[in-house]
Amino acid sequence: MFRELSLSFQKPFKNFTPYPKADDRRAWADIDSETRKLLIKKGEQFLGYDYPYLKASDFMEFSKTGNRTNYENKLFAKRKALDALVLAECAENQGRFLDDIINGIYAVCNETAWQLPAHNTYIRDAKQFVLPDTTHPVLELFSCETAAVLATVYYLLENRLNDVSPFICTMIKDELKKRVITPYLTRHFWWMGKGNEPMCNWTVWCTQNILLTAFLIPWSSSVRKRVFRKAAGSIDFFLKDYGEDGCCEEGAQYYRHAGLCLFQSLDILCRITENHFAVLWQNEKMKNIASYILNVHVDDKYYINFADCSPVAGRAGTREFLFGKACKLPELMAFAASDYRRNDVVLQPEENNLYYRLQEVFTRKEILSYETLAAPRHPSVYYPSVGLFLVRNGTYTAGVKSGDNDDSHNHNDTGSVTVYKNGLPLLIDIGVESYTAKTFSPKRYEIWTMQSDFHNLPTINGQMQQNGKSFHADVLDYKFTKDGGTFCMNIASAYPKEAGITSYIREFSLTHKGICLTDHFEFQKDSDRKLILNFMTYEKPKLSESRIKIGSLGELNWACPAQAVIEECAITDDRLALCWKHSIYRIRLTVSDAGITGTVKIGIL
Repeated sequence: MFRELSLSFQKPFKNFTPYPKADDRRAWADIDSETRKLLIKKGEQFLGYDYPYLKASDFMEFSKTGNRTNYENKLFAKRKALDALVLAECAENQGRFLDDIINGIYAVCNETAWQLPAHNTYIRDAKQFVLPDTTHPVLELFSCETAAVLATVYYLLENRLNDVSPFICTMIKDELKKRVITPYLTRHFWWMGKGNEPMCNWTVWCTQNILLTAFLIPWSSSVRKRVFRKAAGSIDFFLKDYGEDGCCEEGAQYYRHAGLCLFQSLDILCRITENHFAVLWQNEKMKNIASYILNVHVDDKYYINFADCSPVAGRAGTREFLFGKACKLPELMAFAASDYRRNDVVLQPEENNLYYRLQEVFTRKEILSYETLAAPRHPSVYYPSVGLFLVRNGTYTAGVKSGDNDDSHNHNDTGSVTVYKNGLPLLIDIGVESYTAKTFSPKRYEIWTMQSDFHNLPTINGQMQQNGKSFHADVLDYKFTKDGGTFCMNIASAYPKEAGITSYIREFSLTHKGICLTDHFEFQKDSDRKLILNFMTYEKPKLSESRIKIGSLGELNWACPAQAVIEECAITDDRLALCWKHSIYRIRLTVSDAGITGTVKIGIL
């Protein structure tokens, strides 16, 4: 689709001037005074900033301990400081931020490598090299993003920097050519796509930043044409693995790096070709991809999550709004505008990508003035490409995950059910801890948050689910009703043969009365018959006869002989603590005297 359109475009590229440069004082003067003051204030925090020095030992720490955050925090801090200083200078136009901007440019250009230690390899999923090879740069998420940051600085401040010295912009362009443009055009990195190799958010995340690097600053027409064609091909490789229904198999957090980077890539392609690609905004698959973030939203900060995605996946804002606008989806625009207004943090101080921050500056007025007469509609929907069933009524929002255990950023969660009541978490999906070397290693499923025992799933004869495409659910039936819906699947295939299970049919139903979860099981005749049902909660559970009160929010009850145990899971990881402010809990319901066949009925009210 993208490749075909790129081949049919034969005109010269249009100058890419998406937002005003610093020299356009009329445009920058039109920014409201509050935004201007905020930009200047955020920049003033970095006057005299001492940019961290990234030592070789900092880079090597990942290979020694698996810790990736120490290095990343230093690297990202430099880009965030540079971004803030640049926008402050554009807003104020007095030159007082220029020295610190130039220091930042030199600090980034003098880094030995722009890739993260965790991504320091040329082959997908291969072991990382201890140190970077400076003669062969690695193109990955953050080397490409660093290039886009520097290209945006060049675009905004070229004349101001040249007034100081022409060597600054010369250095930027030389580093971009050496570290990004030349490797991009002469080497193949897995995320670029080839054949049937599966792609993920990396493809469009990197591609959007390559396009920014190629078109924000001057390169020859031949270089730009080669980047243009290769980028279009990569986007097609990305889309081949995306379901027609638009579901992001990596979850709401990763939609920001998948769906929204697809939006950004298409937006750039439209701008440089005088809308040659604009027909794609009304493509049904594109509109489905755009709408996904609205559909998985629960209320306020919460989303239906699975895999490595957090239930607190970040506020919607500028890019969601613009994606909705381009695709003519007023519900998405209303959701993004409403969520943007609820965000206590504006102008993205924690964002590395300067282009995103610039985009917000010049979209903020439109978002804040967008009329949202009613709350956005969140539909019930089934995504067959991933096996995600989302159902709602006035009280409950629930997500049922079928599919298989081979998703990108996979957790072994096939058959798990997540439930929110009145917009608050009742049965939860935990999310993931801070990334380490172990997270993306053969030992991934030793991490507790990845295991089915810490999802709302059964443990069968002591066996948890296993990972891989063959460990899946068979969907038997589903339907939506006026006050909810039903979903039925067999999850026996998600467990290894040692579980000794012939059939495990899980029926989910939501009505105005609440949620009913009915599990029908059949063991092999010669197997043990031990069954434990696991339920994860945020509110503290309290046992009372054959029911468990879940804080003051709701309750879980059962109608069979069973013993319940409640375990507290302390939250000690920084990433989990962003979502869960106190301990979470696991309810383990051991079914007594399970026969060869049986039924367990659970009420969730």
